[in-house]
Amino acid sequence: MKRLGIIIIAVVVILGGVFWFVNSSQGGKTSQHDKIQVVATNSIIGNMVEEIAGDKVTLHTIVPRGTDPHEYEPRPQDVQATQEADILFHNGLNLETGGSGWFKKMYQNAGKADNKEVFSVSEGVQAKHLTDKGKENELDPHAWLDIQNGIKYVKNIEKILIDKDPDNTKTYQQRTKAYINKLSELDKSAKTKFNNIPENKKLLVTSEGAFKYFSAAYGITPAFIWEINTESQGTPEQMRNVLAKIRATKVPSLFLESSVSPKTMEKVSKETGLPIYSKIYTDSLAKKGQAGDTYYGMMKWNLDKISAGLSK
Repeated sequence: MKRLGIIIIAVVVILGGVFWFVNSSQGGKTSQHDKIQVVATNSIIGNMVEEIAGDKVTLHTIVPRGTDPHEYEPRPQDVQATQEADILFHNGLNLETGGSGWFKKMYQNAGKADNKEVFSVSEGVQAKHLTDKGKENELDPHAWLDIQNGIKYVKNIEKILIDKDPDNTKTYQQRTKAYINKLSELDKSAKTKFNNIPENKKLLVTSEGAFKYFSAAYGITPAFIWEINTESQGTPEQMRNVLAKIRATKVPSLFLESSVSPKTMEKVSKETGLPIYSKIYTDSLAKKGQAGDTYYGMMKWNLDKISAGLSK
């Protein structure tokens, strides 16, 4: 009987091994990889995926919080995650593919050159262009700074998740609906705040020209030192231009993005006598545990700080 029991156990082990091998060879997933693998290029997109998918996916975000996504050097773990990805979400609008083109090089080297797993979350957004001379045909990538565009991102992410993982459709739909309602309420309340700011104060002065979408959404005028972080910063001509715009208004405050050096904006502050009212977020969320560490939190922080600073 003892010998028979040993034989039965051995047969079960062998059959289990055979089943695992067959399942793996046919594309089945083990218990460690039973979720779809999602890669997001930056923290903003990654957080949107978290809000929609919850624990239904395994997520890897490439560009660390606080790092500029315009120019980035992928790490070995980024390449590996990209190779294994079922879905690869990027912003599009020339954000990750501009400059050195690091994103396109990375996913092509990772075997995703056919683009079957690569999706732009900005699909359907009405793109704005850069305004510097000679750059008028280049796209401005910062569409997420208008919450209505952020909602388009969310809907695009939801659609792709459902296409790739239909078993969890109900979860994605329910979480997306709640998330969009939350974002819509924030957008609506912010527009009321900005409507109450005097017109001669409605100038948003930042280092990078990342707030064109934001300014159009909330009825203010953007002014900046340089247009995009990949170009020269704080040249004499750039300084003359932004100082002239400031002096033509009664704007009470300046703002500094969290991902850039404060030196140039501090010079503007010294020249004009205006205070830097607050840091604000553009290309990255805040570090986890801080205000602005989610897309909703980032937008609420920006909206609250900018409206308060311009209302002084």
